[in-house]
Amino acid sequence: MTDPWVALAADTDTGERLGQLRHAHEVFTTAGRLERPVRPVVGESWRRSARARVSPDGVALVELGADDLGPYRDGHPLAPAMPVIRELMSAYAMDGEHLLAVCDAHGRLLWVEGHASARQAADRMNFVEGACWAESVAGTNAPGTAIAVDRPVQVFAAEHFLRPVQQWTCAAAPLHDPHTGRVLGAVDITGGDRLAHPHSLAFVQAVARAAESQLALRTRPPDGGTLQLSALGREEALLVAGGRRFRLSRRHSEILVTLARHPEGLSGDELIVELYEDSSVTPVTLRAELSRLRRLLGPELLPSRPYRLAAPVDADFDMVARRLASGAVAAALSAYTGPLLPGSQAPSVVRLRGRLDGQLRAALIARADPGLLADWAYSPWGEDDLQAWQALAAAVPAGQRPALLARARALDAEQR
Repeated sequence: MTDPWVALAADTDTGERLGQLRHAHEVFTTAGRLERPVRPVVGESWRRSARARVSPDGVALVELGADDLGPYRDGHPLAPAMPVIRELMSAYAMDGEHLLAVCDAHGRLLWVEGHASARQAADRMNFVEGACWAESVAGTNAPGTAIAVDRPVQVFAAEHFLRPVQQWTCAAAPLHDPHTGRVLGAVDITGGDRLAHPHSLAFVQAVARAAESQLALRTRPPDGGTLQLSALGREEALLVAGGRRFRLSRRHSEILVTLARHPEGLSGDELIVELYEDSSVTPVTLRAELSRLRRLLGPELLPSRPYRLAAPVDADFDMVARRLASGAVAAALSAYTGPLLPGSQAPSVVRLRGRLDGQLRAALIARADPGLLADWAYSPWGEDDLQAWQALAAAVPAGQRPALLARARALDAEQR
């Protein structure tokens, strides 16, 4: 398998694999030992399920009753995306005798729709609206696990932790707030063994992207008074203010990044400390730079005493930090287009650049997701990251490790 998130390759003998997985599940639930052919993503999920004391013979719990469910989902941020989800998935679900489901960030099913016979069968395992399918409650399952790892994932038959669910196969993808990156829930397709195909995971990923695009169109973007600052992967930042675009000089970029991090404002002396390595720089030098920047932006946007930005700032580096803080590691990486002002030596920028890079790479290494680690390691800013290459080598299947370990050894020799 080249994609660890897909349960089966298209040419897999499902009957043989099912028997192997049932045996592996029995060994794990009785002896706590993982055996082949359990995928790493499933094995890690089984361990989380066991630590949460989920019974393999249990069922999901209904947390939202009829009186609470309607008002809650009507006001949920995912409600505006349901028309496009239905448009893309309803015919597929009906024709294949599948179910489409959408859950919130806590794994509670808000919408479950699809073929009548599939719904009737799913009722018996509490795959119903209002039920909680978080891993901590229902063990390994596609919507719960997709939320837990913030990645699209497919779960086949006996890969489910709960035995009553092992007749089903499902694929799910997390759904994010398009502006903050916060995980809002997941979209899922659930059915029989016919879903055990790479296409079903690709399909649900495409639905998730379409739903997030719909949310981006429906939700209100930052108002016209908000400054939009892009400084990741750029030597010179780009500022959008009042419909106008400004490509800033290196020093003006450093000033705006620094002021964006200090909405309360900074005095002239404080700005000198934040911006200049050379302690001999005089206030006159700084005032000249600020005067040129004020002429460019307008005095209403850059008042003094203290120096500050007079409008809220929507910065790309802040978006990455917010997504990391919410646990949306994949979304954070997708928004990261490179180090912050990579050539800048301004002390405030160097500190922020190092902190953001360090937090992102630490989150990627801790997540141990081979796809995310590969995106980082093969990027211009990650190609010499020895620890990332070592983590990637540890995360991939054994057959893919030799080339990655060779790369890690070469980097280690270069960096000694």
